[in-house]
Amino acid sequence: MNFAPSPLPATEPPHDCPRCPRLVAFREELRAEYPDWWNAPVPALGDPDAWLCIVGLAPGKHGANRTGRPFTGDYAGDLLFATLAKFGFTSGTYDARPDDGLALNGVIICNSVKCLPPANKPTPAEIHTCRPFLQGQVHVLTNARIFIALGQIAHQSAVKVLGGRLPKARFGHLAEHRLPDGQTLIDSYHCSRYNTNTGRLTADMFEAVFAQAIELKRKGNLENEPPIRGQPNR
Repeated sequence: MNFAPSPLPATEPPHDCPRCPRLVAFREELRAEYPDWWNAPVPALGDPDAWLCIVGLAPGKHGANRTGRPFTGDYAGDLLFATLAKFGFTSGTYDARPDDGLALNGVIICNSVKCLPPANKPTPAEIHTCRPFLQGQVHVLTNARIFIALGQIAHQSAVKVLGGRLPKARFGHLAEHRLPDGQTLIDSYHCSRYNTNTGRLTADMFEAVFAQAIELKRKGNLENEPPIRGQPNR
């Protein structure tokens, strides 16, 4: 499998990042069991000049941890990339492989936790330990003024790296938070299979998040930004 390079290579953790002992031990188990998988911190994906940044949770076992590309190879990616394509953020075709030729335009994806956690549940200590990598990526994304957080953990991490206060910025689907440096954060339920199967998140609800981000951009409340990308293809 050909793995995709990071658009922000200077901000990524090392391939054998030692910071979280539990995650390191799990990584080594999977390297022994699945030696052809990525099994390492998963880098960002997308446009380094993006105006929109999607903050995810962590790699999925059979998705990003296997393929080395965020949201690639699992159901969450099917919904996410279909939605991005509908709004004109992609070129090429998503085929659930890191070498499928898909490119993102105007948007970038960065995870709150770079390594796969057991049962998809990072501990608070692991989230905190990994946060400097998200902080570093947000710092170099100078054109990113709108952020979308996928789920509660991503919301908390995004608020903290963007200088907000969690008691004031409460998570809620389609909730919109203006942060101290002028960025805007929009919350979404995570596009996981569980959330869609239970009806917590529908495709229309997910599309509404991106429509809201585009409308914010269109209103011109963020000045001196690159031209907007992303029109819904109806």
